[in-house]
Amino acid sequence: MRRHWTPLAFAYLGLAIAGLIGTWYFNALAIIQMRDYIGDLTTSGPAVSSIGIDLLVVAIAGSIFIIVEARRLRMRFGWLYVAGAALTAFAFTFPLFLAMRQRRTTELARVER
Repeated sequence: MRRHWTPLAFAYLGLAIAGLIGTWYFNALAIIQMRDYIGDLTTSGPAVSSIGIDLLVVAIAGSIFIIVEARRLRMRFGWLYVAGAALTAFAFTFPLFLAMRQRRTTELARVER
């Protein structure tokens, strides 16, 4: 049963479960309270809490991915993308990391030829 399941895979799975429970709790609360889901997005309410948890879980999982992948590819200063998210936004630093990761994988592929 545990074949191919690493501690990192379990960490991602745990975050996925937390994201599912956290967001659906507030989604269900919005339905039970008969809230205007779209209206809550622009004001406040369970919909905003759902999205907040959704984004938090994605940011944590993405940050773990950044650290692990940067180490695997021997990218210097991988932690700086995570720290930079606190100063700018994860919506900026994650795609930036992916771009730099792509450059690194291309570099490594060319060296192997």
